[in-house]
Amino acid sequence: MIGENWIYVAAIYVPLMASLAARLLNGRRPRQFAACLLSTLWVAASLPLLQLHPWSRWWTFANARPAFGGMALALYVGWVLLWGTLPPLAFPRMRLPWVLAIMIGVDLLAMPLLYPALFLEPSWLVGELVAVAFIFVPALFISRWTLEDSCVRGRAMLQVATAGLVFLFLLPEIVFALRPGLGWKPLLSLPSWLRQMSLQAVFLLAVPGVSAVLEFAERGGGTPIPYDAPKRLVTSGVYRYVANPMQLSCGIVLLAWAALLRNWWFAGIAAMSIVYSAGIAEWDEGHDLRRRFGAEWTNYRAEVHRWFPRWRPVADAKSARLYMAESCGPCSEARHWIEARKPIGLEIIAAETLPQGSISRMRYVPGDGSAPVDGVRAMARVLEHLHLGWAYCGALLRLPIIWVFVQVVMDAAGFGPRSIVARKACSNTKDESAAGLWS
Repeated sequence: MIGENWIYVAAIYVPLMASLAARLLNGRRPRQFAACLLSTLWVAASLPLLQLHPWSRWWTFANARPAFGGMALALYVGWVLLWGTLPPLAFPRMRLPWVLAIMIGVDLLAMPLLYPALFLEPSWLVGELVAVAFIFVPALFISRWTLEDSCVRGRAMLQVATAGLVFLFLLPEIVFALRPGLGWKPLLSLPSWLRQMSLQAVFLLAVPGVSAVLEFAERGGGTPIPYDAPKRLVTSGVYRYVANPMQLSCGIVLLAWAALLRNWWFAGIAAMSIVYSAGIAEWDEGHDLRRRFGAEWTNYRAEVHRWFPRWRPVADAKSARLYMAESCGPCSEARHWIEARKPIGLEIIAAETLPQGSISRMRYVPGDGSAPVDGVRAMARVLEHLHLGWAYCGALLRLPIIWVFVQVVMDAAGFGPRSIVARKACSNTKDESAAGLWS
């Protein structure tokens, strides 16, 4: 038992002291805190999810107390520090394959040394491979992308996944550990059809928040993390209707999740998140945005509320442009449908005015100079110029997997790309929109 206690002590203090030493030796780096925070949160949330899965029987833990997520709390904290906190501090510039090789080697050496706190099954190497792929590799990528300020869409998607795991899995697990009760039983005991519908409803409630994160990445060049904030003020997408869709969506999702779990303690967490968002976050974020964006932020907030959405969108300073072919029958019908709903901040232009061969689908060009999008994504962008209901549909349609699926279906149905004959009178046009896209 003494040896087992020393294992628990070493499991925490060895990676902790290694992290502190790496911080002192390598010094402070820009964006380091955000990188460590994100990778640590990912490991903290994904590790118990893997351990509690019914088929993850590659190892077993001694009946130590306290325990969390099916493992001794000391070992859990040690792994979180080893895989989440240490790599960004110790290897901020080393090539990722080398970091991966070093950390896998350390784990392979350490795992057998954890006996008798940890009992390895014959297939434990398979579990190690799964854990590396599911836990360590995403943590490694999100920390490195954050440190280097690269792959903004990739790290935004990983942040969405991390937030989902933290709020919908890790926080309930913490509540269940501190206040034992029914746990996940209220959700798992539902009939299959009702459980599936409930999960889909939670997903639909989360769409505005997820779309807002992607909007930060696509139009702002940043993410929701304060130390990785957007470089430009984002007023497009769902932000045309409400100033803080992430906090609004998060609060509603947490309340819905608490109702599904029938857990008043988790409902209290949801209420605390709403109070925090409306109080401390409102004061801190408002001050930061006024300092960084000045009159642009002040003018935007004068038109858009933080928590109560508008029905019609606020327009950008410069209208977006939609290029649609006049010579295409379905496109003309779509144009009439859009114009009948009186879009705000959108100018519709004939695609034939662009150079020959430069366009084969409808194209949406943002007014803020961001990259244009074609096809289904262009139509999804158009919907945000109509009203709140259509904007929600557009936000759902722009989600990565969904828009790809819809685009494939549309192409298969005969609404795919087509050749557009440019107008002869406009063949030598100096229009900035065309020149900017294809020069």
